[in-house]
Amino acid sequence: MSYRDEVFTEAFDALLHDYMVETNEAAKDALRNRLVQVCMPYVQKIARGLARRSNDPVDDLIQVGCMGLIKAFDKFNPLAGSKFKTYATYLITGEIRHYLRDKANVIKAPRQMYELYYRMNQIVQRLTEELGRTPTDLEIADELECPVHKVSDLGMAERRRTLISLDQFLTNSDGVNKESMYLERLVDDKYYAFLKNQEDKLLLDQAMANLKDELRQVIKMTYYDDMSQMEIARALGISQMQVSRRLRKALDILHGVLRSEQVDLV
Repeated sequence: MSYRDEVFTEAFDALLHDYMVETNEAAKDALRNRLVQVCMPYVQKIARGLARRSNDPVDDLIQVGCMGLIKAFDKFNPLAGSKFKTYATYLITGEIRHYLRDKANVIKAPRQMYELYYRMNQIVQRLTEELGRTPTDLEIADELECPVHKVSDLGMAERRRTLISLDQFLTNSDGVNKESMYLERLVDDKYYAFLKNQEDKLLLDQAMANLKDELRQVIKMTYYDDMSQMEIARALGISQMQVSRRLRKALDILHGVLRSEQVDLV
């Protein structure tokens, strides 16, 4: 017998009727509490079915689902033509999905992936009950009627949506926390290259201070201002040959100064 059959019996219908016709507030609250207790297994089943990940707070989802259930008791109109279980399911599911959407992670996945993962989660729960073990990806793929690699991709995408605090300590396989945090383990090669370039620039600036003004001026106009030798010659009022000689002399001096520091001069 399903939860739906166990909950929505003739006894439930009679209790719901008493609640709807009751006018005394205290008696009405007591009846509603009894109705919530009767429906709790059904709310729990919906909450577990909508939990998309192993770390979703199922207890929180059950509480949110109960809010939808209470709304159903307060707003249900039997004259509208729908059965209470249909109306309640809609509100319970809606409240839980709104809650999950509000707590969604920064990393967004396509809507189709959410829907497929939701179906896969339901299939996993059903197969686990039927087989008495966790189903394989192949068994899940057969039920979903999709390639087996799609099941693996769904699981990987869902795991990647889980955010990890940079302040979180690393944990050994034996459950013991290490001293280092994830932040300390993150390595950015570009950042280290940036630091190296900054150090080289500092050494180059120090070496430039050893040049005479006329030589330092040619270096800056060539490599900092990106001017051609002809443009430099016109700006300084000298010949292009003189610019070439000054540039060569300046580079020789810089190479000599920086060679001991192992800095590449470009």
